[in-house]
Amino acid sequence: MMDQIPVFTLDDLEESLGRRIRALVSDFDSNYECPPQFVARVPGRVNLIGEHIDYCGYAVFPMAIDQEILVAVSTNQSSNLELSNQDSKFQDHSCNILNFSIDKGVPHWYKYFLCGIKGIFESLKIDDPRGMKARVLGAIPPSAGLSSSSALVCAAALAFAHVNNVAFTKQELADCCAKSERYIGTEGGGMDQAIAMLATKGTAKLIEFNPLRAHDAKLPPGAVFVICHSLAEANKAASSHFNCRVMECRLAAKVLARLHGVEHSRITRLADIQSALNKTLPEMALEVQRCFHDDPYDKEEIAKLLDISVSELETGILSENTRDVPQFKLKQRALHVFEEANRVWKFQEVCNSGSECSLKELGQLMFDSHSSCRDLYECSHPQLDKLVQLSKNRCSGARLTGAGWGGCIVALVPEEGAQSYIDYLKENYYKDLPSALNRNLDEVIFATQPGAGAAIIKL
Repeated sequence: MMDQIPVFTLDDLEESLGRRIRALVSDFDSNYECPPQFVARVPGRVNLIGEHIDYCGYAVFPMAIDQEILVAVSTNQSSNLELSNQDSKFQDHSCNILNFSIDKGVPHWYKYFLCGIKGIFESLKIDDPRGMKARVLGAIPPSAGLSSSSALVCAAALAFAHVNNVAFTKQELADCCAKSERYIGTEGGGMDQAIAMLATKGTAKLIEFNPLRAHDAKLPPGAVFVICHSLAEANKAASSHFNCRVMECRLAAKVLARLHGVEHSRITRLADIQSALNKTLPEMALEVQRCFHDDPYDKEEIAKLLDISVSELETGILSENTRDVPQFKLKQRALHVFEEANRVWKFQEVCNSGSECSLKELGQLMFDSHSSCRDLYECSHPQLDKLVQLSKNRCSGARLTGAGWGGCIVALVPEEGAQSYIDYLKENYYKDLPSALNRNLDEVIFATQPGAGAAIIKL
């Protein structure tokens, strides 16, 4: 069925993927002294436009990439998990799956795997779960903004559900994984998990939420997307930056509601207040300009606007790791969200128009998106800004992708100019970058087309 995760055999796969899986199978056998029974595959993703708006309730425009998380699995009759990673820098982990906890301290890699398992327990209710041996092979650069952590959560959930013969649709698993990643403390939306499960080879997706809906997006012919890792690593679970932005958007939504006479207790996202006011995205941007001042808001001012105490604000609205944040920028964050959400729909319109100048139009939207992420949302990084600046006049458009604060940019490039663009950045960005020494640059900067979503490969 189209809404089920596909199941393949090795004979069904492209040669390069089949080769990677055979190598993982051999490695699993050597490590555990038994063969795996199947492999779960979940791709990374690149978001073409629509940054930091999924958790505000707005549509995004991602595509899957070829880089993936692979998890080789064999089942056991106990309730134990034995987890290892082919990369020796990631420590092994074992636990009883009936009795483990996920603290919100240091975001060790295995905690993301545990999030996926816990999510299946919470959402799909397994009474007598089977344990498993699992060995991970990750080809998605960590802390690069390409969704390596979410892919690991999804791969764990997919593998654990398959081990326990749990029936689910792609949408159910995507929703489950979006919720379960929050166990590690990240207040994200659902984009990463949705594209991981719903992606189809050869097409990007415009993804809407509540309910989850994915629409094929036709990209212009003769164009490729080049992903460039800045080599400034960012881990959104390791600081409060990400969750602070989520809270700023939540507070902005509630203040807008209060200022417009809408009960703010039922408003948690900027999309909620837009719906309540029945205004367009450009109209909401104008409301933000009218209603908020430029200076940051302290907690006392926000509490007064919402007619609650500071204590109620801290315990009832703010997340645990943002309660000590002294000030919040409401105008800038809300303005970015409404304008960025509008850019997503403009991007879709241009893709559907088949216009001869569509690459230029799409590229300008990407440049505008980056400027907004840099100036209004303040989630960029000097190395990301440098990459985008170098890309001006060398590609149709470029922007940061992922949460930001490091990671990657994505550039829209005419197919015939992709290698020239890559070579230019290798010479003008990576050549003298200390962190690029001894790196395989073909794994750091590469062209990509939309890839396929999650799958089970039976052995």
